[in-house]
Amino acid sequence: MQRRSLLAVSTALSAPAVARAQSQIRIRLAHSLSTTEPAHLAAEYFARNMAERSNGRVRIELFPGEQLGSGRDVNEMIRQGANVMNITDPGYLSDFVPDVGILNGPYLVDDFDQYGKLLDSDWYRDVDRRLQQAGLRMVMQGGYFGARHMIADKPIQKPADMAGMTVRVPPNQMWIETFRSLGARPTTVQWSEIYNALQQGVVQAAEAPYGSLWGSRLQEVRKVISTTGHFQAMTGWPINNGYFNRLPAEIRDMLLQEGDRARQEMTRLTREQEEDYVRRFREAGVQVVTEVDIPAFRDASAATYRAFPRWTPGLHDTVRRILA
Repeated sequence: MQRRSLLAVSTALSAPAVARAQSQIRIRLAHSLSTTEPAHLAAEYFARNMAERSNGRVRIELFPGEQLGSGRDVNEMIRQGANVMNITDPGYLSDFVPDVGILNGPYLVDDFDQYGKLLDSDWYRDVDRRLQQAGLRMVMQGGYFGARHMIADKPIQKPADMAGMTVRVPPNQMWIETFRSLGARPTTVQWSEIYNALQQGVVQAAEAPYGSLWGSRLQEVRKVISTTGHFQAMTGWPINNGYFNRLPAEIRDMLLQEGDRARQEMTRLTREQEEDYVRRFREAGVQVVTEVDIPAFRDASAATYRAFPRWTPGLHDTVRRILA
């Protein structure tokens, strides 16, 4: 009798734990982009795969277009422990670990595939460890967002063409310093406000990958794209590290595995669609300028790497050695 009572008590005590283990896990995934862009399509792919693999236990809810706030605001929500992920980039992550910001530096690589060397290095493993200490776990890092180009009302073929030009940048130090080095006047505007800022003349130009330029319909207010390729942009998806570590082990593994699959899908989609975007822009009456003096832009932007006193001394040289 006593044995049966103990068994009943044990079962009763364990029931809440079992229920908690089997309850649905809801994670919001936010970003500032349109729903037509490869980054969003990769997020949808991730959400479907997580639901399928977990038999509906994990629900990823997407919030595009800054519905949960700006990229910086969402990253802060994550740091404070919210069950939120964000499509962000190394420039924003540098608010928490300054060294990671170099991954977003101008003309750091000639081809996006070179980033693989950096992300597979001991240097990046140390950066990732520091991100976790800062409260951020990268579910995905290194999705190709596209080469970033300029859209304006005139061709931009050399740095002198940008002298004094007001260029929209996010509230992100890497962008600000890059465009200062190129002679422009960087002006911070949230991406959700960029169409109106161009239309009303608050800024003269903007920059982004083809997908973002098209997704925000900027071809309606500016008719010249210059292929400066100043950033080979990557994105990552952070989640709160404490929240991540409290999830069941099989869910943690699933998030990381599906995050990597989403990285590959985003990179594939971005590359696949770049030429098609050029065709669409031209059909919309946009001039796409390909004769750009890239060496001159690279030389002019080199000063950017001297503008970050919080970086580990010699960081740029370290990264260049890895790439070499």
